[in-house]
Amino acid sequence: MDAKELAVPGAWVFTPPVFPDSRGAFAAPFQAEVFAGVVGHPLHVAQANTSVSRRGVLRGLHYADVPPGQAKYVQCSAGALLDVVVDLRVGSPTFGDWDAVRLDADTLNAVYLSEGLGHGFLALVDGTVATYLCSTAYNPGAEHGVDPLDPALGLPWTDHVPADELVLSDKDRAAPSLADARAAGALPDAEACRARVAALTAGS
Repeated sequence: MDAKELAVPGAWVFTPPVFPDSRGAFAAPFQAEVFAGVVGHPLHVAQANTSVSRRGVLRGLHYADVPPGQAKYVQCSAGALLDVVVDLRVGSPTFGDWDAVRLDADTLNAVYLSEGLGHGFLALVDGTVATYLCSTAYNPGAEHGVDPLDPALGLPWTDHVPADELVLSDKDRAAPSLADARAAGALPDAEACRARVAALTAGS
């Protein structure tokens, strides 16, 4: 399996070998030993989520309070999506920076994002299935969002789907801008995120 760190520190893309044959294809998109060797600690899986989306559905940007935060390992098992990771850690040298990766059912690649990073994705075709392994269970009181259409972020959604075809939930559309979330003290602190990752690494 190939692993590459993204432009946002604490996020990686993992690309497994895919073995096609007359029946179809086989791959192992998550490999615990490889993951731990790259990231520095195992992935504790508390919950697995699956979403099915039509083309133009935009989910995110979502993040969780740190500690404990919520790390995610995201894979597309049908269709194709644009996966975006944003550094929301106040005090990080790359605060506000982002990176984007196409995930699809042909490559069966996956993105891992550690605690404190924002995550969103855009379905590029109908019937796109995203599955993500989460390090913590759903906790609505600790989960938040930033406006994925915030012009200050300049995320590349409309490079792939016209603006009038984007479909967002009411909650995501009403999320605050990055500046407003920072002013409200709602974003993760970079030092708290570093401490959380250090504790996970020490525990491994």
